[in-house]
Amino acid sequence: MKKVILVLFVGLLGMQLSAQDKVAKIQFKTETVDYGEIAKGSDGVRVFQFTNTGSAPLIISNVTSSCGCTIPKKPEDPILPGKTGEIQVKYDTERVGPIRKAITVISNADTPTKVLKIKGEVKGNALP
Repeated sequence: MKKVILVLFVGLLGMQLSAQDKVAKIQFKTETVDYGEIAKGSDGVRVFQFTNTGSAPLIISNVTSSCGCTIPKKPEDPILPGKTGEIQVKYDTERVGPIRKAITVISNADTPTKVLKIKGEVKGNALP
């Protein structure tokens, strides 16, 4: 009986190791986008660029923001190994004041949850 359990254990371990051979990996060019000082009403769209450095297709299942003032947009199609993609973020620049928001990315990557950040400040008056 001990031999049967040992064989099953070794077999399951081997299957688990082979299943881990192909895994998606997400590598962002930067994990923080700094808007700097921007004028009220200016273009609030910024982009987080990333590469799938793994060996399996990367599927981004969900992207959420810490605030309704920030609207993220994820790629709909899988990102193949070695290919790049982007997550677009639109901040409501009608809100004057500091920008400190988090964008959470959920995917099938080896690190399934990544938190990206945007920062900056929206000025009420026109900038020189």
